[in-house]
Amino acid sequence: MTESIDELTASQRNSQDNSQENRRQALYWRLLARLFDPEEQPSLESASLAVVEDIGLPAGLLDPGTSVDSIVQRHPALAEEFDGLMAPEPLGDSERDRAADVRRAALAAKVLLNVFATGSGTVSAKQLSRWQSDAGWLEKALGCRPGELRGGKGSGGKGSGGRTPDLGTLIPAIGPQLGELEADLVKRMRLREVLANPTLAAQLTPSMSLIEQLLRDKHNLSGVALANAKSLIRRFVDEVAEVLRTQVAKATVGELDRSVPPKRVFRNLDLDRTIWKNLTNWSPEEERLYVDRLYYRHTVRKTTPNRLIVVVDQSGSMVDSMVNCTILASIFAGLPKVDVHLIAYDTRAIDLTPWVNDPFETLLRTNLGGGNDGPIAMAMARPKIAEPKNTVMVWISDFYEFDRSQPLFEGIEAVHRSGVKFIPVGSVTSSGRQEVNPWFRERFKALGTPVISGHISKLVNELKTFLA
Repeated sequence: MTESIDELTASQRNSQDNSQENRRQALYWRLLARLFDPEEQPSLESASLAVVEDIGLPAGLLDPGTSVDSIVQRHPALAEEFDGLMAPEPLGDSERDRAADVRRAALAAKVLLNVFATGSGTVSAKQLSRWQSDAGWLEKALGCRPGELRGGKGSGGKGSGGRTPDLGTLIPAIGPQLGELEADLVKRMRLREVLANPTLAAQLTPSMSLIEQLLRDKHNLSGVALANAKSLIRRFVDEVAEVLRTQVAKATVGELDRSVPPKRVFRNLDLDRTIWKNLTNWSPEEERLYVDRLYYRHTVRKTTPNRLIVVVDQSGSMVDSMVNCTILASIFAGLPKVDVHLIAYDTRAIDLTPWVNDPFETLLRTNLGGGNDGPIAMAMARPKIAEPKNTVMVWISDFYEFDRSQPLFEGIEAVHRSGVKFIPVGSVTSSGRQEVNPWFRERFKALGTPVISGHISKLVNELKTFLA
């Protein structure tokens, strides 16, 4: 009899679990349907409404036009549930609470839909503000502070190995996606309108796509809009510079310069070497070592004067690389005995060397877009070569020169054969790769100067090897 009761109880429990799982699946199917097709699916909408009402949640969760802020204002108790809603949590041995899973699914679907279903067409300032607020709720749901992921600093929530095991890995990748979504919304609502509103402009999160838009439109801005644009560019430059400066500091350690006499101070005293060199002065009778000469350790690093010439293609396809390399050039310009020159070009070339120490001012003087004429840039760069053996030339471009390909390569080949360290760079982004003209790629490989493409740390290491 007892066994029959246990079997019945287990059967009922399984039935309840299946029922809760079906509810959860209905909510997630509705989420997917809404993300990929904004039109209502009547059966999924009615099923989801029945689930939400049955578990005591407000029907407003299913309204795409209602912000999370509005939901929380009307139902304050839900604020605590949204906070850390999707953050990784340790998997325990206890049985899963299927009913709680359904509730979490309903709340998670709301915040995900509000953030990732951005639609199309013109966006109003109110819609942008609402999206920024909802993005903040998503960041809180993932266990981060509002704005943290969009700033690229997400650490992976409150724990690891959580309720969804892969979430800790996915969190760092969500930040760039949020930045791209925000930049797209800004673009759709007319950037100048946003920049003219100090409140909206202050809420923007600097990203590469947003900086590109600001640089392209800077000549059309004035007054408050221009001031806000400059503030966003400077914030982005400072954030990237902080990361790059750390990479350079770790990489640029030169060899000891033994041509420079060591400093004769106690902290540099080489005691072992001093004793070894004076052993012939040992007196057995007195049991005393007489020291004729003290020896000191060399601590001076070799800083041979070097010239770094950076040539950057400022055509529209190279924005990411240009921003990174402009900042990197300014960092190397601050190193001892490194003389940095910076040239940007499209169909014309401009010498940005006077502003190379300030990447913010440098970027403001660029003119993104248009074609490219590498031979013109080479004509400006070659006279800057004084001592080829102590010169490195970094050329950042996708090298699509068309009828100017042969003249440019001949100029590059001549520079390389003169003794200059030539480094062709296809892209130096935070993560991605960029297409490089195969014609140039093969010739650079044959020349012994393969194209660098990918993470900017590759270029840092190349420069470190030459400049250290």
